[in-house]
Amino acid sequence: MTNPGPVLVVTVLNDPTADVVIRELYDRDVPVVRFDSGDFPASLSVEAEIAPNGFVGRLSTPSRTAELTAVRSLYYRRPTGFAFPHLSKQDARFAITQARYGLGGVIASLPNCRYVNHPHHIGDAEFKPSGLSVAARSGFLVPPTLITSSPDTARAFIKRNGPVIYKPLSNPVYLVDDVSQVVKVAEVAAEDIDDSVAGTAHLFQQRVEKIADVRVTVIGRQVFCVRIDSDLLDWRTDYSRLRYTPVSPPLGIEPALYEYLDHFQLLFGAFDFAVDAGGRWWFLECNPSGQWYWLEPETGLPMCAAMADLLERKP
Repeated sequence: MTNPGPVLVVTVLNDPTADVVIRELYDRDVPVVRFDSGDFPASLSVEAEIAPNGFVGRLSTPSRTAELTAVRSLYYRRPTGFAFPHLSKQDARFAITQARYGLGGVIASLPNCRYVNHPHHIGDAEFKPSGLSVAARSGFLVPPTLITSSPDTARAFIKRNGPVIYKPLSNPVYLVDDVSQVVKVAEVAAEDIDDSVAGTAHLFQQRVEKIADVRVTVIGRQVFCVRIDSDLLDWRTDYSRLRYTPVSPPLGIEPALYEYLDHFQLLFGAFDFAVDAGGRWWFLECNPSGQWYWLEPETGLPMCAAMADLLERKP
């Protein structure tokens, strides 16, 4: 029998992708409790007591309550961080730590819950070096890649493997005049490398001479592949110039997708591939919390229904 309890959706207030999934669940009469962990403790409370089979208790918002043992699924999207602006800097640091390990620990320990995805597993999968290593072992083609803080090593890699692009290893909030910016993927030459490279770690990767990109969204055991045609090095910089076509994956891609996700214990992943003139798909990355819904209106692929099936835990 399907667990009749609620689905928890953990995300920011403005999340259009979560909105459409919640609407689909409501249409199926599946109860939903939505909250942002950053609302704790002002408008989110937790009561959790350890028992032989895990925690018992509840999470409560101003309008909903979820019994911890009854939660059927948790959809972990894009919650904000904890903040205690009314406290001193030292007290706020203490309170944030307690909230992270307290509320965060309870959310990560629900006894009968399906996680899409588990926040700890998301954290593991967000390390690009880990993802590249697992991708290679899973059977994907991976472009020659270097992670280094050595200017000389970077120059030698570029000369040996050019053309080469630079990618950030992560994308923290980067403010310019108080406006959030994205560090873009860009081609780099050996003469561009100076001693500032020694200041931190950098990722350099051979540029795939691509004719297209492919976004592969895996939801449970359903795979949705969309070819993205554009003239852009990084298609995410201008969505207005993109053309979308549903495609089937080449032989060997689908089992590699599952092997990759199974390694990180993920039920959802948004994979990016570059397609070369020979039709080969080159693995670039997998985002365990990636966006996906914008592709459904463009292609008609039933991705929202697939996500709702996964969260509903349909047999």
